[in-house]
Amino acid sequence: MTIDPAAPPPRPPGRPRSREADEAILAAALDLLIERGGGATSIEQIARRAGVTRATVYRRFPNLTELLVHAIEWEYRNTTPEALSWPDVPAMVRDWARHLSEPRSRRLVRRLYGTVDDLPELLRAYDAAYGSHRGRAVRNTLEHASAAGELPPHCDPETLQLVLSGAALQHLAAYPDTTAAQDVEAYFLAVLRQVGFPSPPPAHSTPPRRSTSR
Repeated sequence: MTIDPAAPPPRPPGRPRSREADEAILAAALDLLIERGGGATSIEQIARRAGVTRATVYRRFPNLTELLVHAIEWEYRNTTPEALSWPDVPAMVRDWARHLSEPRSRRLVRRLYGTVDDLPELLRAYDAAYGSHRGRAVRNTLEHASAAGELPPHCDPETLQLVLSGAALQHLAAYPDTTAAQDVEAYFLAVLRQVGFPSPPPAHSTPPRRSTSR
């Protein structure tokens, strides 16, 4: 069965539910996932953060994993193909930089990759709701750039996408969450210049030094 992430979870038979309670529970689950990680988050903590009882949570979600999956789908409920469509590579890089300059987004993605062994359902939910859409959009943009002669002849779009994805994960792991969007943009453009993409760095910006502090 396909779940619509824009809608609250299916309502079982019984008395009407409060949409406000649904959203409070999902928001609390997501906040705690970001703050503490999946292994340190519990239904009791989520209920307390949302201002509801544990019974209220369990009437909506049978277990913690299903609740966190719904919370991830809810977080990306407004993602549309149009929002992930760029006219060229520089526009793609600017959008990627904007996304990776948001501390909340950075922390959530790190948490999701950190659950890949213990709660793989969460990363799959992220991929279905957002990651796979962005991946296809990146591939399309790189393929169009290659067809237009904007990439060097030796540059394979599929391999370049892997390089950029690895650079994004490296940035999440090694650079502070306070990094400005223009500095993230400079970071990606520096990577692209290494494969021969003829793009100048953003004005008044240079790639920041790597840091382990966040």
